[in-house]
Amino acid sequence: MKRGIEKQLNKVELANRFTRAIAVGNPREFTQGDKEEQEIAESCNRLIKNAIICWNYLYLSQKLEGMDSLEQKDKLLSAISSHSPISWAHINLLGEYDFSDEKLKDTAGIQLPKILV
Repeated sequence: MKRGIEKQLNKVELANRFTRAIAVGNPREFTQGDKEEQEIAESCNRLIKNAIICWNYLYLSQKLEGMDSLEQKDKLLSAISSHSPISWAHINLLGEYDFSDEKLKDTAGIQLPKILV
């Protein structure tokens, strides 16, 4: 039981670190004056976090689909099931964002799920 509680606490701490990483400036305080602006800021924060998690799932799904070996697939599935999709080290959170057509080409090779094609 103690191990389960520690595992859950680790998940909560990871989620808190993720929230702090997404926030710019002082993440523990709202800089917006009124409640509506605070709700918009929090919604934007949630949207960014969900987009990163979605990208992580898409990337992992693409990797899984591209594997030929059943053993490799089992290893990846085991890793996915025992770890959190909350990961952001590969995301440029503070930097220059270029949304030109050239930069918007998918460099990771993520394909649309077959259901959507």
